Amino acid sequence: MGFSEHERKRIEATLRPYCARKSPAHLRDRLRVGFRLEGLSAVLFESRPLFNDPSRWVEIVVAKFRFTKSTGTWRLYWADRNSRWHRFEGAVESRTLDPLLRVVDKDPTGIFWG
Repeated sequence: MGFSEHERKRIEATLRPYCARKSPAHLRDRLRVGFRLEGLSAVLFESRPLFNDPSRWVEIVVAKFRFTKSTGTWRLYWADRNSRWHRFEGAVESRTLDPLLRVVDKDPTGIFWG
């Protein structure tokens, strides 16, 4: 069971402008930041042209935000080199995505943006 239509629109209203800010117009032919909703999660990723075939783009996951309906809160996760997700202990649960997006922006450990 995923998000309701109302919840999807609210999440998209937060993540679309965030991704647009992270994807400057003058770099969009080389770098794009986007998101996708999967079940009760939102996955933030960056896309770049493949080195040896620039006509193909690859996605590199940046962060995952998981929503728990019973508590109405979001949690922040990072992916290891094997694409396994781990809870980011440097962020507390939040009722909105904004505080977690600020943690991803600050990237205190270099785990999100490298």
